[in-house]
Amino acid sequence: MKKTFLLLMLGLGVLSINSCKKKGCTDNGAVNFNSKAKKDDNTCLYKPFLTLNGAAQVTINVSASYTDAGATATNKDGSSVAVTTDNQVDSSTVGSYYVNYAATNANGTSTAKRRVDVVIGAENWTGVTWAMTTTCSGTQFPLSASPSITAGGSATAVNIENFFNLVGGTATGTINGANITIPNQTINITIGDVNFSGTGAMNATGTQIQITYTYDNNAPLIGGNGTCMAIYDKQ
Repeated sequence: MKKTFLLLMLGLGVLSINSCKKKGCTDNGAVNFNSKAKKDDNTCLYKPFLTLNGAAQVTINVSASYTDAGATATNKDGSSVAVTTDNQVDSSTVGSYYVNYAATNANGTSTAKRRVDVVIGAENWTGVTWAMTTTCSGTQFPLSASPSITAGGSATAVNIENFFNLVGGTATGTINGANITIPNQTINITIGDVNFSGTGAMNATGTQIQITYTYDNNAPLIGGNGTCMAIYDKQ
């Protein structure tokens, strides 16, 4: 009899402990999550679930058109929620920009963003018509006013064709984003050789290149050496 009584009391104690467990929302992803709750009571409330379409970070060349992939949002039950978009991308100028998204329901607002990096790419150097003005001597370093910049043998190599006035010639360079390096090289101008090198950069809108050249022209009468700047403007 005593044993039966003890078992009965033990059972009642377990029942009492279970019934005293605090109920509430136990999902920490819900807006009403209760860290003290031990038993979920199906009262969890959720803000919209917001998902980017495509990559969270995108890179485009300056002056290229940008079409955003957008985002979608749903409620917990799968029903759709409207997404508002704030597109701050300015593809005309180098920089990092953001497209901001927001979706709202009765339980709150969810936000997300996509980063868009606008950079100087190889296409900004080549396939463009350039007009050149210069401080360089027209006899010692006679640069052409209408050069052509074309792709070289690698992703970072470019050629500046029709480099000199009258005699033409091709200079080779290496690009790294907005920067260009013209390694030391020589072009024969029939009556002598012009040895030169240079460094420069493209501006943030991809519309102008400035290169500083150092040269040594050994041609009789018109030869000489010095440093000068050439400015190439996109046409």
